[in-house]
Amino acid sequence: MKAYAVLEGTKEITEITLPTPAPVGAEVVLRVLYSGVCHSDTHLLEGGYDLGTRGMMLLKDRGVPYPLVLGHEVVGVVESVGPEASADLVGKMLLVFPWIGCGECSTCRSGRDNACTKGRMLGVQRHGGYAEYISVPHEKYLIDIGGLDPAWAATLACSGLTSYSAVNKVRHVDPEEPVVVIGAGGLGLTAVAMLQARGHRHTIAVDLSERNLKLALEMGAGKTVLADPASLAADIVAAAGEPVAAVIDFVNGTSTAIHAFDALRKGGLLVHVGLFGGEMTIPTALLPVKMLTLQGSYVGTLAELQELVGMAKTNNLPRIPLIRGTLNAAGVADSLAQLVQRKVAGRIVLSADRTVAG
Repeated sequence: MKAYAVLEGTKEITEITLPTPAPVGAEVVLRVLYSGVCHSDTHLLEGGYDLGTRGMMLLKDRGVPYPLVLGHEVVGVVESVGPEASADLVGKMLLVFPWIGCGECSTCRSGRDNACTKGRMLGVQRHGGYAEYISVPHEKYLIDIGGLDPAWAATLACSGLTSYSAVNKVRHVDPEEPVVVIGAGGLGLTAVAMLQARGHRHTIAVDLSERNLKLALEMGAGKTVLADPASLAADIVAAAGEPVAAVIDFVNGTSTAIHAFDALRKGGLLVHVGLFGGEMTIPTALLPVKMLTLQGSYVGTLAELQELVGMAKTNNLPRIPLIRGTLNAAGVADSLAQLVQRKVAGRIVLSADRTVAG
């Protein structure tokens, strides 16, 4: 099969040929129809994460193999199944949950595969969806999307799920209080829409792009802040009228993280989501004195994705703009370059040449 991979020692997408997966045991093989493009793929392309003064966290040292086929927002049609999987799956169009754990540890048994320390995540530790076919270890990781636009449904596996799980972490905040969303790209816009759907009327969106902020208003933001690295915390507080109860940081770089921290009120929560990297230095005494909470949020659980798809089926989930492309080496490379250059307002979804209508 054709696949579009990152080779070790390069930062480029190359078309390679791999054996078409032959399912064994409970495995399910899908022909890829749609594959969303995520900013986290740019870090896998770069080979690591920026840890500030601690240098780079190299992904190959953490079990990420190269060459690696990226892509973790996948909708496909079941092509074949192993002898322990349900034969009636063949021919069905399904969404893939990619954040797969070892399946044996207490974390996985509690339903939190995404927090497993021995993860087998598709597009990260195992080949993903920038290919003609993808192999999934078990049918429980496949979700019916009947009635949904399959291209949009693909984005739910990461963009939607990441935003949904982050928004879940601020569900204790009164809908009348401002919640700040830093970063109005695909994830941030989805979070703004979800907060609006949950009745939050005072969401404040922060971004460097006026175009993205305009989209945030259309998705339900009450106010926007054009990010100024010199005064961001003060600008957020001014927009809210006071320090805020919660900030969800989809950028999570050195500048945004410290400004988000400084904008919190007593008892405030800062949810770190983005992987832009760097570091933040904070006065430790403020954590107990102001009773602040700093919480990391990495994608979400299988149960959360099932809930999210259920919301989508009841039309209770506003849609972010989709940008369509072709699933080939050029399409993947160009999409990732656009993300790095911050030219994407919405979510890119690549379609296979043999795709069905939808």
